[in-house]
Amino acid sequence: MERYGNLHGNSGVTTYKINDDSICVEFKGGKTYLYTYASAGEENIEKMKELAREGRGLATFISQEVHDDSESKGC
Repeated sequence: MERYGNLHGNSGVTTYKINDDSICVEFKGGKTYLYTYASAGEENIEKMKELAREGRGLATFISQEVHDDSESKGC
């Protein structure tokens, strides 16, 4: 897992791991969620990868766009 940049200092995301067709996201408190092309759509996953690398906006995107679209809890 790679530490999330959290450029604004108030994100609920702590770490992430990017795979070819998915992203695993860990939140404060230690819960992890796996988002995949199949569960959240390719366009959304690619956007999440971009936001993760930039270190800003990932938690907001998840809550607004893909909140219930995780493949599974745990990665």
